[in-house]
Amino acid sequence: MDINFNKNEDHNKLLLSDLKKRLVKVKLGGGKSRIEKQNAQGKMTARERLDYLLDNSNNAIEIGALVGEGMYEEHGGCPSGGVVIKIGHVKGRLCVVVANDATVKAGAWFPITGKKNLRAQEIAMENRLPIIYLVDSAGVYLPMQSEIFPDKEHFGRIFRNNAVMSSMGIPQIAAVMGSCVAGGAYLPIMSDEALIVDKTGSIFLAGSYLVKAAIGEDIDNESLGGATTHCEISGVTDYKSKDDKDALDTIKNLIDKLGTPNYAGFNRDKALPPKEDTSAIYGILPDTRTEQYDMLEIIKRLVDDSEFQQYKEGFGKTLLTGYARIDGWAVGIVANQRKVIKTKQGEMRFGGVIYSDSADKATRFIANCNQKKIPLVFLQDVTGFMVGSKSEHGGIIKDGAKMVNAVSNSVVPKFTVVIGNSYGAGNYAMCGKAYDPRLIMAWPSAELAVMGGNSAAKVLLQIEKASLLKKGEKISTAKEEALYKEIKERYDTQSSPYYAAARLWTDGVIDPLDTRKWISTGIEAANNAPIEKAFNMGVLQV
Repeated sequence: MDINFNKNEDHNKLLLSDLKKRLVKVKLGGGKSRIEKQNAQGKMTARERLDYLLDNSNNAIEIGALVGEGMYEEHGGCPSGGVVIKIGHVKGRLCVVVANDATVKAGAWFPITGKKNLRAQEIAMENRLPIIYLVDSAGVYLPMQSEIFPDKEHFGRIFRNNAVMSSMGIPQIAAVMGSCVAGGAYLPIMSDEALIVDKTGSIFLAGSYLVKAAIGEDIDNESLGGATTHCEISGVTDYKSKDDKDALDTIKNLIDKLGTPNYAGFNRDKALPPKEDTSAIYGILPDTRTEQYDMLEIIKRLVDDSEFQQYKEGFGKTLLTGYARIDGWAVGIVANQRKVIKTKQGEMRFGGVIYSDSADKATRFIANCNQKKIPLVFLQDVTGFMVGSKSEHGGIIKDGAKMVNAVSNSVVPKFTVVIGNSYGAGNYAMCGKAYDPRLIMAWPSAELAVMGGNSAAKVLLQIEKASLLKKGEKISTAKEEALYKEIKERYDTQSSPYYAAARLWTDGVIDPLDTRKWISTGIEAANNAPIEKAFNMGVLQV
């Protein structure tokens, strides 16, 4: 191994160490004292509930673990968005499980909490997966109600989705394991079946204090909306559980009786580990986003037996396209080649840039995968499409539009891994968040932005200088350098994978060695939803 490999490995393992530290902190939710308080009330925490419910919590994937990081600091923060979401097996059946974290502001909904809950429902609807709600929430966080209550993708969309999923035949089970108040009370009751835990669970549109203020009635919360009330008087809930474990055991029994899904029929063979050493990824991936490397070496460490059948191997070489298996599942891979390419005509092409022939190749390959019913995996390390007179005269916009069209209209499930750069229109063509990947994940080495930090900072600096000059301010060399540094640091923060993960622009930042698990789980989930629409790219400028 050369010195560069060792340097890269050290850098990427430091990034991974940072990721692990962030995840450890997030898993404490509202902190140790609040966890102890919840346990003292006879309640399990959200993560304890998930660990007990899932067949193997370690094999599950967590959606949006880093949601809310660095946000709402003036309100005390919102670790993991105040809700824990995992895709994992319950009695052998793949499910989406949503658990309110009552250690974070009593499980109250911040704006990002609503977005994260909607993401869970989106995953369930796209993949026709059963969804389980473990409810323990004080409802909308009132100081921010204007940002969570009234709009289309706000709190009310949750209940609309409950109704839509019911009409789609997607099983929904809700267990009320703590507070469930106001508008939030509709979620469990709009599910197919509802459980409530005795003494700790409660459901009501208004609590005892509000009832007293509104109509003058004196009543305690347990009599108003406890388990006995709703299981024996109102009939609102279907099962009364003595404690959290009893409720979770009931859910397991209900899931165990579900009928077999109508599978999509994606091809799966015996899973094989990669032949190449997977941990070498850390040494192959450069320690800066501008260095070149061979993406083919990354692919060999992600796919079964390190076998990758390239499609149009000698054409459009700045994109790698081809067939492989991941954990036994057949996949089509579209990946940015990050090394400089020399064409037969002697032209040198930049790695990570999409040229006209590359876009044309990718469009044809995506169409082939749709024809063959093969899920698509996009490996992003892209700086954008090629610019300049030669590319413009060659129709780069037209060829790029065809690729975007193919990605947009693809009917097979798509999965996106942001390995390195994810800039500009390259993000779109390589199936960024706006193009409905079933799952989108980033490695700690990822950057998501309109353009690279240096280029953006130079543009923003020129704008800032022009503004200051208009005001008659003189700009010294020292001040210009300080301005550039300030702008660059701000831009780098916003292009960080953690900034994106906090806002749910990705489903999470993951260890590169977990990529196979995420894609395999995603395809298993997608296999529950038959493809009902034909692939049609519509009108194209050919």
